[in-house]
Amino acid sequence: MAVLKYIGRRLLMLIPVLIGISLAAFLLGRIAPGDPVDDALFRIGIEFPTEADRAAMRAELGLDRPLPEQYLRWLGDALRGDLGESYTDGRDIARELMRRLPITLKVSLAAMVSAILFGVGGGVLMAACRGTWVDAVLKALSTLLLSVPGFWLALFLITVFAEWLHLLPTSGLDRGIFSLILPAVALSAANVGSTSRFTRGNILAQMGEQYIVVANAKGISQKAVMLGHAFRNSLVPIVTLIGNYFGGILGGSTIIENIFAIPGLGTYVLSAINNRDYPVIQGYVLLTGATFVLITLAIDLLYILVNPKIRVQGGEP
Repeated sequence: MAVLKYIGRRLLMLIPVLIGISLAAFLLGRIAPGDPVDDALFRIGIEFPTEADRAAMRAELGLDRPLPEQYLRWLGDALRGDLGESYTDGRDIARELMRRLPITLKVSLAAMVSAILFGVGGGVLMAACRGTWVDAVLKALSTLLLSVPGFWLALFLITVFAEWLHLLPTSGLDRGIFSLILPAVALSAANVGSTSRFTRGNILAQMGEQYIVVANAKGISQKAVMLGHAFRNSLVPIVTLIGNYFGGILGGSTIIENIFAIPGLGTYVLSAINNRDYPVIQGYVLLTGATFVLITLAIDLLYILVNPKIRVQGGEP
């Protein structure tokens, strides 16, 4: 019962956050440089619009109304799933976002799997081999991954594995899971580096706790102590870190999608930015912001599953 009460409270707390995200998305299209009216007129063939043309288009786009009225109308349409039409091609924005969202999620999940396998796995290995050459090499590698920009690594991976070795495709998603390998590695590299070092530090911190001394005194093997006790009690901060990374990866896949010509949300919004297609940018900000908030909520609820010692008391875990 306490858990359900906590979930309900967390859901209520999301309402003002989501309203803030919607307000930021709306204002983004209003304070951005350039006049969407001129852009819209140019795309229908009017290169030298008159004031009458501008006034008619402004009324058609609803931009002649007060800002609060524009916002409430836009928000009401958004709640019904209507984000308007693109200035560039006239397509329904919500439908286009939903068509591209699974593609971006596929790339982001592949990157997250990479971050978990190599980041958490590398951190556990570093902690297990503390003070050895394995630990030193992996720490140096994690520092290197943190230092290399994602776009540079993407171009390097394309050159080596696609152009020289011809092992993986350079772009698109035509080859299934093989098409996801290079984007996932490029997108998750920095996260692998930071996750591995974070995991190592947390496990080693747990190894100095009193319950570890008791476990060692009982004759439990070092491997069982590390994996069954130290690692398990390190999961809560690790899950928090990885969950935040997933939100960052989801929003940060824009450049990687563009480099690998992946038709996801990132490619869509980059094209919208270049064409000053403000309704598309607004829809993208609203969708990704709401997704990040929901991911944060899922992380909060996951704490209870990850560590059964956590109990909801007074509405807080």
